[in-house]
Amino acid sequence: MKKLLPLLLLLTTLVSSAQQKQDYKIIAYYTGDGLQLEQFPLNKLTHIIYSFVKLQNDSLVLRDSSQEKTVRQIVALKRKYPHLKIMVSMGGWSACAPCSDLFADAQHRATFAQTTVALLRKYNLDGVDLDWEYPAIEGFPGHKYETADRLHFTELIRTIRKEMGNRYLLSFAAGGFIKYLEQSIDWPAVYPMVDFINLMTYDLVGGYATVTGHHTPLYSYRDRQESTDKCVNWLLDHDVPASKLITGAAFYARVWEKVQPEGNGLYQSGVFKEAVDYNRFNAYFSDSSGYTYYWDDRAQAPYQYNQRKQLFATFDNERSVSEKAKYVRQKKLGGIMFWELTLDKPSGGLVEHIWEVLR
Repeated sequence: MKKLLPLLLLLTTLVSSAQQKQDYKIIAYYTGDGLQLEQFPLNKLTHIIYSFVKLQNDSLVLRDSSQEKTVRQIVALKRKYPHLKIMVSMGGWSACAPCSDLFADAQHRATFAQTTVALLRKYNLDGVDLDWEYPAIEGFPGHKYETADRLHFTELIRTIRKEMGNRYLLSFAAGGFIKYLEQSIDWPAVYPMVDFINLMTYDLVGGYATVTGHHTPLYSYRDRQESTDKCVNWLLDHDVPASKLITGAAFYARVWEKVQPEGNGLYQSGVFKEAVDYNRFNAYFSDSSGYTYYWDDRAQAPYQYNQRKQLFATFDNERSVSEKAKYVRQKKLGGIMFWELTLDKPSGGLVEHIWEVLR
């Protein structure tokens, strides 16, 4: 027994260590086709959320034969990458115009749930992600919203979960700002029914803003400034499990024009100009472009300013997504998701920097 005791202690330690190890999610939203997908490091992803399938009347369907072909191609990749979970997403910024009226009705919710599960079963998908922007508060200009959306969203989640049981994954894309957190979702009712929550902690300074700022900062330090940390701490303070929180990263820049040089363009008035994909950064921010790179240590966020053209750019880069991944580990969160994979470089891109920290 004395000889066996050290061995037993070693085995206990190894088992305990294995139990404490957390498997972080790296979740890619994806809008491309099935062939384009294969150029990216799929072995470094855990989930792909194909975006977006169609809300037709009260049913979830594929748009056409081309989208059906894409979905089949993506699902077929699981033979080579069996660890991958393939999901589809409904909604998006401009595609949930009927959601407020539609999901107010119990029969429409039931039909939506039934057609969703039928779609998942038919194409061997692993789950669905809901991207209603936003219940109970203003989202896309002109889309209807009302206070009762909050309750109806809860009932929608409940109906889908009952229909799918535990066979499929259920998640939703959540606004990363305080107004959404406070008004859109009944968190105690909703979070037990979903597998994870994709926090859109980007576009926190959006295209309608007339003052520049970091659109996807890790930390806040100004009055009413939104950030990943502010969003995460609000949810943790309201008892949402850390393991269900997936923070967001942006694989694109937002650019403002007519921005004065004070503060190198940060927190100055301006007019939104365009979005720039991460895979274009080397050319767009080249040495001859006129941009100067800056790092905001308090926000843990990069930005660029072009004084000659009065252009300001806010974005995620290799350094900021690495800091976000470190934050996920520190807070023991569920992982990181991002919008979206076609904007990354096929190799040496942001996915690989996230994976290096989280692996």
